[in-house]
Amino acid sequence: MTDDRLILTQDRKLRLFTVFILYVCQGIPIGLFWFAIPAWMAAKGADAADVGYVLGFTALPWTLKLINGFIMDRYTFLAMGRRRIWLIGAQLVMIAMLLGCAIVQPEVTQIGLLAAAAFVVNSATTFQDVAVDGLAVDIMEEDERARASGMMFGGQAIGIAVSTALSGAIIAQFGASAAYLFTALLIGLATVYMAFVREREGERKLPWSAGTAHSRNTAIQAEAWWPILKSTFTSVFKPISLLWVPVLLSNGLQYGVLTGMTPLIGTGDVGWGEQEVTSTAGTASLVAGIIGLTFGGWFGDKFGAKRATITIISTYFLFSAAVWLSVDLWSDPVLFVGFVYCWMALNTLLTVVALPISMRLCDPTVAATQFTLYMATSNFGITIGAWLLGRSDGFGGIRSMLLVLCAAFTVAIILLLVVRYPRKSVAAEVAEELPQGDGVAPVVN
Repeated sequence: MTDDRLILTQDRKLRLFTVFILYVCQGIPIGLFWFAIPAWMAAKGADAADVGYVLGFTALPWTLKLINGFIMDRYTFLAMGRRRIWLIGAQLVMIAMLLGCAIVQPEVTQIGLLAAAAFVVNSATTFQDVAVDGLAVDIMEEDERARASGMMFGGQAIGIAVSTALSGAIIAQFGASAAYLFTALLIGLATVYMAFVREREGERKLPWSAGTAHSRNTAIQAEAWWPILKSTFTSVFKPISLLWVPVLLSNGLQYGVLTGMTPLIGTGDVGWGEQEVTSTAGTASLVAGIIGLTFGGWFGDKFGAKRATITIISTYFLFSAAVWLSVDLWSDPVLFVGFVYCWMALNTLLTVVALPISMRLCDPTVAATQFTLYMATSNFGITIGAWLLGRSDGFGGIRSMLLVLCAAFTVAIILLLVVRYPRKSVAAEVAEELPQGDGVAPVVN
């Protein structure tokens, strides 16, 4: 394959495969720190407060993604494209920290070290995430959006699945240090891949390679903070945008709560070890990813983003209520497996079908930064969920968290029923009016 065939803007299949593989890469550290490490902690005797503490620091960087977006929109190395230098750099930081964890080998009682490691790795992961989202905004054509959404979040679920299942097995057999090394290896493979592709023709593969910045990127690169800040906050604080925030928070809240509940129920009520819990979670995440790749995109296109989102959230409400009512059966391994499979599938579907609404709300002039803010809002909900879980003993135990989810879902459903969210992307309308040149894809989101 020649270099000319490794240019993202010139190859539709390469674009879709690249965002897929990068989201798989993004799911790998998530699987480790959201599932494998908490399951290992729970199996070693850590309580809900300790697990929730580490999960809180795992989630915290995801609430700060807006800062990442501003930095990336303002500063980059255009000779390598707008996003690729950030992608490669973030993945190198992830690898370095994971290797450091393998050397230091923090114990389950060293909550501070585990929280610090989770925070640093996930901070780098969020930079990678924002860079991938920005890349998709920059290079994806309008008719690729729905398919790209399914591949992105389906790929993330598959990455989480592979990482969770294999990391859990490796921890059980060889210890946490080996799992850190394994995760670093997988991320390293994705980093090598990114060193061989380019965003646009004429750009450098690596900082020391030959090449120049593309004229399109030079023309749109922001040279000051104020225009970015002004456009972003003007768009975000529109009433329609603010009314979307509670829906995003409910999406994040369910993930933060149920991610922490999974190892606690699996090890506490069912009596499994960390390998059994992580294997179940990993397989469930794999199935959820496949559902997102196939059914999720079709369902959203068939019924529309708003109607599909209402359907999934309503199903999630009924599911949460059923789990709350069946507390006496939580020790049943079959029901536990069903619980894990159901919530992971619903989580992936909700993310896939709701994503187009976030995209449609974005101002095309600051689409990457505004989209990042919406994702950060959802991730802030994850932090809230993890924080509440860690303090659930003070108001009825982890079972009470299911009622919190039902309340959040109720608010989201009401908003979706009464608010007229946009049916077409403003970014797409503007892109149709802009001149295109040099084979550059429209800037849509």
